[in-house]
Amino acid sequence: MKRIKVLIDFVRLSVAEKIVFCRNVVARLKANASVFVNPDESLDNVTTLINTLETANMAAADGGHSAVVAMHAAETEVDEAFRVLAAYVDRIAKGDENIIVTAGFNISKQPTSIQKAELSVTATANSGSVKLTAKAVAKAGSYIWQYTKDSLPADDKDWYTAGFTTQASNEIGGLAVASRYYFRVAAVTPDGTSDFCGPVQKIIE
Repeated sequence: MKRIKVLIDFVRLSVAEKIVFCRNVVARLKANASVFVNPDESLDNVTTLINTLETANMAAADGGHSAVVAMHAAETEVDEAFRVLAAYVDRIAKGDENIIVTAGFNISKQPTSIQKAELSVTATANSGSVKLTAKAVAKAGSYIWQYTKDSLPADDKDWYTAGFTTQASNEIGGLAVASRYYFRVAAVTPDGTSDFCGPVQKIIE
């Protein structure tokens, strides 16, 4: 039987998704300090790296070249730190699926595929605002909400992350009236982050 290991799939997440994922791993490692006694990477140092990445991600929102370069550099540091933590968890777990999942990482052999959240988009009483409502996903700890304007992008990185909620609904304002937007949502569960649902379009009122 193939030994279960930690997946290094977090490196493929968008920066916004990665920040949520990494904070969850740190919280779980701290909450289970009796199991993860002495991580190979200091959790305080890792938290600092995540904070730096979050700040850099916000600074890069305007697309400035130097800010984007700084964001990618911060992302690389986070990736490397979490590769070290993943190797540490692998060593502690010795193939035990429960220990790996307790640490917040995904496993090399997922027990089931994660259900996609279905999404509806409705206008609100406020102009330039919509309410997003997703079908709740079992065990979801949070939801990631994204949108894009005018047309569907060719690259996932070109979606704008509007925010994160613990509930399966969100309201987004400040949208351009009479413009076409596309919205999507993904659920974050103990088994990992689901695929984003199919894009739902809406002409903003």
